[in-house]
Amino acid sequence: MDDNFYLSEESDKDSRIIEALDKIEFLAKSENSSINIKEISSREPKYGEFPEFLNPDLIEAIRKIGINSLFSHQEKAIKHINDGKNVVIVTPTASGKTLCYNIPVLNSIINEISPRAFYLFPTKALSQDQRAELDEITNNLNLDIKIFTYDGDTPQDARKAIRTQGHIIITNPDMLHTGILPHHTKWIKTFENLRYVVIDELHHYKGVFGSHLANIIRRLKRICKFYGSKPQYILSSATISNPKELAEKMIEEEVTLIDENGAPSGEKYFVFFNPPVVNRSLGIRKSYVNETRNLSTIFIKNKLQTIIFTQTRLLTEVLVNYLKEGIEKGIKDEGLIRGYRGGYLPLKRREIEKDLREGKILGVVSTNALELGIDIGSLDVSVLAGYPGTISSTWQRAGRAGRRKGKSVAILVASSSPLDQFIVNNPDYFFEKNPEKGLINPDNLSILLSHIKCAAFELPFEKREKFGNENLEEFLKFLEEDKFLHYTDDKWFWISESYPADAISLRSVTSDNFVVVDITGRPKVIAEVDYTSALEALHEKAIYMVEGEQYYVEKLDFNERKAMVKKVNVDYFTDAITYTNLKILDVFQRKKEFNSYASEGEVHVQSQVVGFKKIKFHTMESVGAGELSLPEQEIHTSSYWVTIPKDLYQNLPFKPDEKVSGIFGISYLFHHIAPLFLMCDWKDLGVTVGDNSTGQSLPNRNVIEKRMRTMRSEVAAYSGEFEPNIFVWDNYPGGVGFSQGLYDCHEELIKSSIDIINSCPCYEGCPSCIGPSKETGKLAKKVALYILNKLLS
Repeated sequence: MDDNFYLSEESDKDSRIIEALDKIEFLAKSENSSINIKEISSREPKYGEFPEFLNPDLIEAIRKIGINSLFSHQEKAIKHINDGKNVVIVTPTASGKTLCYNIPVLNSIINEISPRAFYLFPTKALSQDQRAELDEITNNLNLDIKIFTYDGDTPQDARKAIRTQGHIIITNPDMLHTGILPHHTKWIKTFENLRYVVIDELHHYKGVFGSHLANIIRRLKRICKFYGSKPQYILSSATISNPKELAEKMIEEEVTLIDENGAPSGEKYFVFFNPPVVNRSLGIRKSYVNETRNLSTIFIKNKLQTIIFTQTRLLTEVLVNYLKEGIEKGIKDEGLIRGYRGGYLPLKRREIEKDLREGKILGVVSTNALELGIDIGSLDVSVLAGYPGTISSTWQRAGRAGRRKGKSVAILVASSSPLDQFIVNNPDYFFEKNPEKGLINPDNLSILLSHIKCAAFELPFEKREKFGNENLEEFLKFLEEDKFLHYTDDKWFWISESYPADAISLRSVTSDNFVVVDITGRPKVIAEVDYTSALEALHEKAIYMVEGEQYYVEKLDFNERKAMVKKVNVDYFTDAITYTNLKILDVFQRKKEFNSYASEGEVHVQSQVVGFKKIKFHTMESVGAGELSLPEQEIHTSSYWVTIPKDLYQNLPFKPDEKVSGIFGISYLFHHIAPLFLMCDWKDLGVTVGDNSTGQSLPNRNVIEKRMRTMRSEVAAYSGEFEPNIFVWDNYPGGVGFSQGLYDCHEELIKSSIDIINSCPCYEGCPSCIGPSKETGKLAKKVALYILNKLLS
């Protein structure tokens, strides 16, 4: 590799980008891959002025760091905040959202000294990055403005000074929840003078995590009221379809939306790359991991600084090894390729971030750890190994490459999943709109009750006080009966010895997790798994994987919440078979669209892991199975379901078992593409097929597969009075809003399903559309498409 390989030349970068794209187009043509390149024009800046009310010293400090004027959205945000309004700022990556809140917060502190602010960031790395940006401005001010990071890494001996002296406290929801609100008496000066609460990366707080944060804000407001303060809320977000709605639900106050971006951007090429089909009948494509390596190598060898995003830590390490083999040919090249993920020590992460900014690293492979706005400089290329699951995340990752002048590239390499295939085959859908909603449900009963406990620990509840939209007094009386509270003088006081915040995980409804203990040698804890996932991932005889290492589960101890595992080296992994029984309890809303009915309501779900399959790596063939009988799990939750009218179903020109196979194929497809509309992972949802005449579900398809021979007669019976329901239910007790989101986009879900099946090149069904034909049956694809078209005819 020649001496000029390092990032020293800037003048011909644009030509090197064009050269690399030409090579990729040639590669796609030679191996029959599908490629779609969209050119996104550069955008000129729209400037604003520094508002007259800003302190001149602050303006001068900002000019000293090279910012001589504001963008239009920054000026607008600062003015609204100065007027006392809550705002949510929604502009692309690297558009200067941070200045929108740093300037008004610092201006208040300079003018009055007493104001305090909480900055909430979802990750520690982002907190440290934002701290550096604040320090850059305040170092140019002749004022002692105290800015501190307060998280789990903050030394105990520093915490007292932070609580009494800090003007800006940079923290995260977890620390606010467990380390600040329950100890508010130590933070009196902060709460008496709390003027601003900044919530960055709002789109990150969806589902369970967002529902928890909304309740933390409720608790924060109670404490602020107690100390006589009423803070303003400043929120920022990536592009989603409902930023104002989500922000207002989060803080339960009116919010002003600022979404007109004034920042410039250079020309960007957005490439959708679909690996070629290598087995048409089974719909099997060339490995997207290998294609990611090949494409990334082309960019890196063209001296373009490249970031590669993966979906897992294991895949990160695999691609780092692949790229090192191809790029680092000698001692002088060592360190050109680096990995970045959770599990790396903080000092190593900071070193990698610094080397990226300084251009010493040519290629970095990362999980979503670098998706958020950490400063890593202006890269040239962003390669996405698989669709991240949401349009918002895709733009966040694509936005890590790109300068305000010159060209950049973002390339999405699709996997075989239905979601990936839909996006890569429908680029207009991706570019023209963002249908994804950030959904939360702060009044989820399990989550709400947990935070009522925390709030009662912090301050007694008064009679007729409000907390959420549910009947608070019923909760308080329930907690009184359970000896958590005592009622006297029209107030409920906390009397339990427990510390409620410690028992709540913000990432799940319950914190009742299992620990994984490696007993190969001296016992040691290697992982923690939430309760629900443990039943499928840690059942006895399962293969559990950590960082690529394989472990055989010897014992699952429910009483101690432990899984005992031993290290093994096998060529297969395990996949649990779950039997689900669902019953409709209440229908909240129902509508007819074309030839189908959409409903949303409350359901009771019973699930049980009844067996597992052994699946061979690479070939994905089943090489064995086993039976299990784990404890049955029950939840009340919300669900969306599609009802296929009985007469339509009876008149389908197919055999009874073929009809049922088609229905299960549709359920597979719904499950995997629902995240298109919800900003969630497909694992956040459950899916099953039911009979509308009974309101209950059929056995799962994987259970039918296991007992297909003995069930032919049972399946055939469904041709009579059977009226199919396809349920997609919220996989959290009480639900967090996913079912409502799907109900609202019922027609789009069906149309998207039709598009996926029509564009899939397989003959009978595959993982990219309605599931592998081995599981669904030979005619399942044809039947599923026929039914879906009938629903819209």
